[in-house]
Parts: sequence; C-alpha cells; structure tokens
Amino acid sequence: MINGTVNGTINKTFKASIATLALPLLMVGCTTINPYTGQQQVSKAVKYGAISSVVCGLVGAVESGQRARNAAAGCGVIGAGVGAYMDVQEAELRQELQGSGVQVERNGDQLDLIMPGNVTFNTNEYTVRPQFQSTLDSVATVLAKYADTRVQVVGHTDSTGGADYNYNLSNRRATSVANYLSGRGVDQSRILAQGMGPDQPIASNDNESGRAQNRRVELQIVAAP
Repeated sequence: MINGTVNGTINKTFKASIATLALPLLMVGCTTINPYTGQQQVSKAVKYGAISSVVCGLVGAVESGQRARNAAAGCGVIGAGVGAYMDVQEAELRQELQGSGVQVERNGDQLDLIMPGNVTFNTNEYTVRPQFQSTLDSVATVLAKYADTRVQVVGHTDSTGGADYNYNLSNRRATSVANYLSGRGVDQSRILAQGMGPDQPIASNDNESGRAQNRRVELQIVAAP
C-alpha cells in the first residue's frame, strides 16, 4: 500500500512537470505585439486555447471523481477561447442584474451594460444613488472574478443645456461609477472613465422618452489585449 501511494505521488509530480515544461513550448511562435505597450505577449487564443489542451489533458490522470469532472468543465470553458470566457461572464451578469433596470447587451466579444441615468443618479447629480449601490456591488463582484477583461465607463447626457455642463456632468458620472467599482475590488488599472456629453445619442432628443434613454452610463467590457 505504501508503494502504491509513493508511485501515485511520483506519477502526479511527473505529470505536473510535463505540463510545466510543455507550456513554454506551446507559447513559442504564438505571441503578439501589444499595440499599446509595444511588448510581446501571449495571445488570448493561445492562453485560453492551446495551452489549456496540455493542462486539461492531465486532469483525468491527476484527478478523480467529482474533482475531475469539475476541473474538466472548467477546462472546457478555457479551451473554447475568449468567446466562451465572455459567455460565462455575460451569463453571471445577466443573472445578477435581473430586475435592476440595467440592460446587458452583447456585441461580439464585448459586453455592454447600459445604466439609465434616472436609475443610477439623482437629477443633475453625479453621486451614485444609495438605492443603486447594491447593483454596482453585484457588477463589481463579477468584474473582480473575471480579471482578464478591461472596463470602459462612459457617461452620456441628452442635448438639453449647455455643452460644457453636459460634458462635465457626463465625465463626473463616469468617474463616479469607475471609482465605486475600484472601491469594491476591481483593479483600477483595468478601468477607464470618459464623459461623452450628448455626442452619442441612442434615441431622439426631440422628446422626453428619447432624452431619458440618452441620459445613461455604459460599461463596455472587453477581453484584455
């Protein structure tokens, strides 16, 4: 029995060593240049795809029972690529935000959370409403879990009032949401805040219904480059 235990330990160590040695080999020739930093990096397709085939190939040998099934399920998501990573994040956000007034939209591998201004802020204010904080807490929990994404927080207004006032208000609202998220565990380096004023309407500014839709904050969630 002792020999069996020892042999099992050796096999696990050996297989883990194979994975450790194989990962760098898979990454050779599979790097891209980050357009922002100019540095080489492993592409997301490789990170979630090819590399996972080595790691996941060892799951059945190293694990057993329910642990193996759980690990294999995780490997399925990783191996499927960035799209699957965003799929799982989208599903969690939709579940967390049901009935909150926040819309979740999917655009390719980008997720857009649309937060109506009257839900998020009081009129002409940029401090997050206390009633909305629990919703942002839910968003922050999901974003903190999926750390391989970046978040752009964009503030928008309708066309009523002066341009300078609208740009300033939209920027402060975006910054307020960004600061709230970073204060709830989302790494600040992942977040960019920007105010667009009335420049990107999604409805007509000729009627109140349209203006209400234009007064909003959007979170654009994308996979990190």
